[in-house]
Amino acid sequence: MIVNRLIALDMPASSQFANHVRMAWEAGDAVFPIDQRLPQTAKVSLIAQFNPSLVIDEFGNTVTLSNSEPVSNNDALIIATSGSTGTPKGVVHTHDSIRALLNMSQARLNTSSSTHWLMCLPVSHVAGFSVLARSIIFGNPISILPKFDETDVLAAVDAGATHVSLVPTTLGRIDPAIFELILLGGAAAPADLPSNVITTYGMTETFGGIAYNGLQLDGVDIRISAEQIEVRSPSLFRSYRCSEAPTTTDGWYRTGDSGQLTQSVLQVFGRTDDMIITGGENVWPHPVEKIISTIPGVDQVVVSGVHDEQWGQRVVAWIVSSGASAPKLEDVRQHVKQQLPSFCAPSELRIVQEIPTTSLGKIDIQTLRKMK
Repeated sequence: MIVNRLIALDMPASSQFANHVRMAWEAGDAVFPIDQRLPQTAKVSLIAQFNPSLVIDEFGNTVTLSNSEPVSNNDALIIATSGSTGTPKGVVHTHDSIRALLNMSQARLNTSSSTHWLMCLPVSHVAGFSVLARSIIFGNPISILPKFDETDVLAAVDAGATHVSLVPTTLGRIDPAIFELILLGGAAAPADLPSNVITTYGMTETFGGIAYNGLQLDGVDIRISAEQIEVRSPSLFRSYRCSEAPTTTDGWYRTGDSGQLTQSVLQVFGRTDDMIITGGENVWPHPVEKIISTIPGVDQVVVSGVHDEQWGQRVVAWIVSSGASAPKLEDVRQHVKQQLPSFCAPSELRIVQEIPTTSLGKIDIQTLRKMK
């Protein structure tokens, strides 16, 4: 009886990493890429949670684990969710779900197996791994960077790379015109994007973007149920590691995101748990952030809720300012109240040097809330 193994790859993105993925898939095994930014204790914890059969590091050292659990036939990949609000989950993707997303994406983008992609996002996330998968499955030429570096990105473009996946923090560090096309995900997109930038909506459970510029890919269904986005897609994950997938009986997956469909165009408001409930009133952070960002001297702003004994939560704005003087709380409040109800105006302002983010450019809200 053939046992399909889970192989943990504790190494940065490289041609060596790609070769290990190819060999694992040819043998019927699945891979689990470990985030290289994690401290060793966190790596050990994830390995203990997901129970791989082997751990291979960048030096070729292989450790065989006795307390391992096999994967199901056709399983290809386990990606750890960020775990910012709890224990990380292992999202299980099959060869079918991966190929489905790549086929839908290729059809929408009108790309081919000759399209040269640059991979410069972490391979431990679907945004990075999907670029690598294009090369393995379709044979696309690929340039691989272990991390984003402006100089190395320019060198990859000189070597022929024309397409790339980025997040807003990395997009802001290059001239977008150097690429033919940029897929942008991971966080809210900045305004006034150039025409060669396509915003994506998706998640680890869908193997990345299933809607481009708000329009679902062919083969994907999106609906709004009780103000929450639900999706049905051939790219949906099979299950979580060691548990069952939380899909309904008709195949719809509740994303945990709130949004609306207007003439078939999806607008995403944010995670349902991002909503601030203050004194019984609901406040979405993004509209407040958008208004505050127009105040002179505000370079970046994040709005979130923190616990308040009287109101349940209070609205707090973290601001990065490079101006001679940072805006004052009352000025910010008055500015917001000109366009939104008064309960949306922040009751607290925190001036910080930078906004902490994850490797995919998402706001690290837990770290941010600790910043005064």
